Amino acid sequence: MKNLIIILSLALISPSYASAAVTSSPDHSIWNSILQRYVSSDGKVDYSGIKGDRRFSDYLRTLSGSHPDDSWSKAEKKAYWINTYNAFTVQLITQNLPLKSIKDLETPWDRKFISIEGNAYSLNDIENKILRPQFKDPRIHFAINCASFSCPIMQNKAFTSGNLESMLESATRDFINDPKRNNISTNKIEISNVFDWYKEDFTAKGSIVQFLNRYSRNTIAAGAAVSYMNYDWKLNN
Repeated sequence: MKNLIIILSLALISPSYASAAVTSSPDHSIWNSILQRYVSSDGKVDYSGIKGDRRFSDYLRTLSGSHPDDSWSKAEKKAYWINTYNAFTVQLITQNLPLKSIKDLETPWDRKFISIEGNAYSLNDIENKILRPQFKDPRIHFAINCASFSCPIMQNKAFTSGNLESMLESATRDFINDPKRNNISTNKIEISNVFDWYKEDFTAKGSIVQFLNRYSRNTIAAGAAVSYMNYDWKLNN
């Protein structure tokens, strides 16, 4: 109670103190509208269309002016960082059109081009220093998009605290059962390199097969032969 009185008193003296002391999670409705308009149901992205939409720069500014704090719920934080990763990946592509692959850019994941409340981040910072260690949720790998064909698709809805769990579940299930990205049968599986690159995330509570069996339409035998598909880095447009 005493702290609240102090904050309210300081707010009367300086309104800017109140805005600095209390921040709320951003509204992702603009991003949702952009995704609905420019991303197909199978994840193909109209980068030129997004580049020409003024609302996109507005949303990026909203993300840059918001940083999760202790007043945010865990779901709000997770949704924010997923949307931030995806939106700034899109910005990286739109700023470098025409482009055949994100890998045509020099060190695309290590560039510290993302500014959030004065701090510089790279895509790798968000994925490997925030999303993975803080949330320890392997489903995150199916929510963030690397702008390439073999990646889990760009969802055409924004993540929010309200839809987070259902979207993570559906994104994971859809990716694992997508024959363009994984071939799964009882005794043999040919799966995405995502499961190899981030093996420690998927095996934290069991084997790769055990994780896949939670979502796969085909039940995989414990001793199934495992191999990995070639990764197609062609732009997902």
